[in-house]
Amino acid sequence: MERKTFLKWLALLPATGILMKLRTFGDSVSELPSTGLMPVLFLGHGSPMNAIETNEFSQNWRKIGESIPRPKAILCVSAHWETRGTWVTAMQQPRTIHDFGGFPQALYDVQYPAPGSPEMALETQKTITSTQVGMDQQWGLDHGCWSVVKHLYPNADVPVFQLSLDRFQTPQYHYELGRELAALRRKGVLIVGSGNMVHNLRMVAWDKLHLPEYGYDWAIEANESMKKLIATGDHEALTAFRNRGKAFDLAIPTPDHYLPLLYVLAGKQGDEPVRIFNDRVIGGSLNMTSVQIG
Repeated sequence: MERKTFLKWLALLPATGILMKLRTFGDSVSELPSTGLMPVLFLGHGSPMNAIETNEFSQNWRKIGESIPRPKAILCVSAHWETRGTWVTAMQQPRTIHDFGGFPQALYDVQYPAPGSPEMALETQKTITSTQVGMDQQWGLDHGCWSVVKHLYPNADVPVFQLSLDRFQTPQYHYELGRELAALRRKGVLIVGSGNMVHNLRMVAWDKLHLPEYGYDWAIEANESMKKLIATGDHEALTAFRNRGKAFDLAIPTPDHYLPLLYVLAGKQGDEPVRIFNDRVIGGSLNMTSVQIG
């Protein structure tokens, strides 16, 4: 079943009163204490239906939530929030966004009422010095975020906020931003990138989606190459993905679903362990391959 996603072009200018409240709140917050180093996750989110299905992918997400330290907050970089400029959601109660079409009503009925974290939004704004970060009061949690986070923390009892993808910036910009964000790992923040490394919807073999594993040669080639580069820590090659040949070009026709991976890789510290899981190519031109660092 083919889906449609929309990416709204929002004028994300908060009201003056809200900005003043956030500034006052920020002034009253003492320096957040350091904690142990939280892991970093890239989750291949695939179809929105994974939000309500019990399958290999969702079960592995749930296992991760049960096995890692409980975060103070989750910062999600989702493929489904592209903007002009870099923004972070700063509302107390983000709405659940159903940014897709053509799915069963049960999927539209899902709500993920996790609180937001204005405190951590301000900490993020302070942490990033290479660019301005706007405080957003309009967006919420899109399906790239809640469809996976709801399996990590099904009780919606961990604060969640999102960072947008500036669609006008280079891959290197996104990688460097990820390096700055890594400091939040010591503030108890779990950084989650949500997308798909191989994501070519126009070439999906819809009649093969029922198969547990089916990939075109180029999709398998790209998936294997990406895993090798991740394992060897060759982030330069992964950032310069437009120089990797035809398989990568077909796997990444647009960068939105790939860029969240760069934020996660950039967060790696030293010789931290890297684990690949949910490693499947499905529907010919999609993969669910996911990464845990730390």
